[in-house]
Formats: sequence, C-alpha cells, structure tokens
Amino acid sequence: MRLSGWGRYPVLETSVIAPRSVESLRSVVREGPDVIARGNGRAYGDSAIGRTTTVHTRHLNRMVSFDNQTGVLVAEAGVLLGDVIAAFLPRGWFPIVTPGTKFVTIGGAIAADVHGKNHHRVGSFRHCVEWVEVMGDDGEITRCSRASNSALFDHTLGGMGLTGIIVRAAVRLQPVETGWIKQKTIAAPSLQDAMNAFEAAQDATYSVAWIDCLSTGRNLGRSLVMLGEHAAVSDLPGRYARQPLVCPTKRKKSVPMDLPSFALNRHTVRAFNAGYYWMGVRNGDTKLVNWDTFFYPLDAILGWNRIYGRSGFAQFQCALPIHRSRAGLTELLQAISGKGMGSFLSVLKRFGPQDSPFSFPMEGYTLALDFPISDKTLILMDKLDRITLEHGGRFYLAKDSRMSANTLNRSDDRVTRFREARNVNGWRDRFRSAQSERLEI
Repeated sequence: MRLSGWGRYPVLETSVIAPRSVESLRSVVREGPDVIARGNGRAYGDSAIGRTTTVHTRHLNRMVSFDNQTGVLVAEAGVLLGDVIAAFLPRGWFPIVTPGTKFVTIGGAIAADVHGKNHHRVGSFRHCVEWVEVMGDDGEITRCSRASNSALFDHTLGGMGLTGIIVRAAVRLQPVETGWIKQKTIAAPSLQDAMNAFEAAQDATYSVAWIDCLSTGRNLGRSLVMLGEHAAVSDLPGRYARQPLVCPTKRKKSVPMDLPSFALNRHTVRAFNAGYYWMGVRNGDTKLVNWDTFFYPLDAILGWNRIYGRSGFAQFQCALPIHRSRAGLTELLQAISGKGMGSFLSVLKRFGPQDSPFSFPMEGYTLALDFPISDKTLILMDKLDRITLEHGGRFYLAKDSRMSANTLNRSDDRVTRFREARNVNGWRDRFRSAQSERLEI
C-alpha cells in the first residue's frame, strides 16, 4: 500500500503487516528480509516506513501493570500517550516528558527519544524510561536498561527503530494534584528578548515559544514565550477545585478537506502571525489552562496536516549549540523572512544538556518550522540546512523527510559510531526504513 508520515511527504509503496500478538510479530521479523516498526504514524517523514515491510504495532496496545507507589507503567509499544493520560490522570499521574502530540505511541516516543517543553529541566524521554524490551532479528526479546544490556538501551533511545522492534517498556509517570497548568505568557518583541526570557526562566518547569518567522528588522524573531507550572488544588477556583483532575472538554475541530495550495502564502501567514502575536500581547500574564490546551494545542484540530494541501509539508527542525544559538537563529530567521516563506507553526525551545549516542537534543536552542512542499520551499530548506551546519547544529530525524546523507554526516559525528553499531550487531541487515536508506545509516 501507499504510506506516508504525518507530513504526507514522501508517499511510498510498502507492505504493511499488523501482528496481533508477540508470536505473530516474531514470525514477521524472522521471515524478513527487512522491516521497520510503525506506531501511530506521527513521525513526519519516512522514518517509520519500510522499503519492503512496515510492521504496524497498533494491536500491541495493552497496559500490562502499574505501580501506584513508584508511578512505573509497563505497557506495550503500541499504547498511545493519550490513552496513558486518559487512564492515569484521573488517578493523579501524568507523563514526565511529552512531545507536542498525545497521539504518539510509547514505542515511537522511545524510538525518537522525544523531548518536551521541560527538556531544560529533565531531559528527553529516556529520563523516564526504566527498561525496554526489544525484539532482535532472530525473533528473541532482550530486556535492556541503564544497568543491563546498556549499549542496546542507549542506541534504542533515539535510534529511530533501527536496533530492533520495541515490544514493551517500563515508563515512569509523575504525580500531579490537578489537570491544570498555570501558564504565563511573555511577549518578546525580538529574538534577543525571547532568548533573555528563556534564560531568566531556567527554573520554570515548562517553557516554549511561538515565534513569528516573518518579522524583520528590530522585530526579527518576535515571540510569545509561554511558561508553565502544574497547578495545585489551592490554585483552582471552587468549581474546579472540587474535581481537580477533571478538566472540561472542548469539542474537537477538524479540517474536512485538503486546502488549496494558494491558501498558505506570505500574505496569509504574515497576517496570521501578526494577529497571533498581538492577541498574545493583549492576553498575556498568568492564567489557568487545562493540560490538553497547554501540551497539545494542535491535537484540538483533527487532520490539521491537511492545511498544507494535497502535496503535504515538511518540517525543518534543528538544534543549535548554546554558544552559537543567537547567531544561528538570527541567520535562519533572516533567510526565512527574506524569502517571505514563513511558517505559521514555528516553535522555539531551550534545551538543557544531554549525552546520548544518537538522540537529537543538545544544550542550546531548537527551532521547528513547517513548510508546504514546493520546489521553492525545498530549496529554502536546503539553505537552512547549510546555515545550521555552519553553526554546529544538527537535525531531528523524527521530523526529517528530505535531508541528504551528506548533510547528516556533516551535522553529527555520532552517525559513524551509530552506523558501526548497526553493522556489528546485525541490526542493519534486518531493521531498515526508507529514511535510513536515504541517509545511509
């Protein structure tokens, strides 16, 4: 069948198998010749599509056990993060690390070693993973952790499914008093103001910024920086304090069809960015928002990827080292605004330190931008790649759909070691994705 990631680009032919048991999965892996696991298809590009066979884990979706003392959940790889929240937030538990969508699976979160709005405080998803069970090319399952089979553990976290099929994992949740977040919005008139706000908020539990990538001059990189803290029961008004873990649900909206290609252009994006920024200026300060609104604003719009039209979109996401972040971000934003091809989904975050074999984050800043697919935007993204390389940055494979192998090799000296580990352990013979072949991993 024809399959794509969330960005709907590229679209590739693959054989899709959805085993309903571990035994069925074992048969698929043993028969080969090469496979890659796919969770809920929320990787943007081709990292969860096999050139030969794609193994969909949607039926491996059981929550096996939960320890109410430690907050450790044992779950199969196909369990959605949203299902975890639905089951355990009413009991006072919430994920420690979460990406910008709750529709990612546990297996996908581990494979991409996803990060959230609190990386500067706790790091990436690996921080809350106790152990992982991985099926190798012989169909046997190996449990790995920081203390046992640590090399497999380290390479699986961030390894994009290229070390084997993730079957089960033990993941720690955090206790919370309520389902509400105290959100403070800071209007930052420029990139430097936004970075100053991030640096001054290193003690904040959560921080993220929407950034206007079409603003220019002294307003280059103007942003709305949003800080968040889990609210206590005492922070809630009476009507919410009586049921602090229950938040009112909003009716989901949906995009019923692909928008025409001309709907997103420099004029509509510029108008949206200006309106959104000034709305943030007017509605700033601190307010209570529910967990869904704070962590997953885009999940409220079902099928939002259709906004970009039938051709789909690509996301550019880079991480820049702290000492080069200001210069690199400035140059990136100047390149984007100069071409007038801005993204209305533009996110800036501050990363803390991280040491891992192949995970994306590094201490510094990460910028994420979505662009509708066209010849012009692909040329622009190649230019953004070059700017990132000049400033010592690297790229997020969970969002990549068009980078070259040469660019990846130049961006990250860990690629050679990861490739060698794949060869030595035999992972490269059996576990391959369209992305891994394109990037020659």
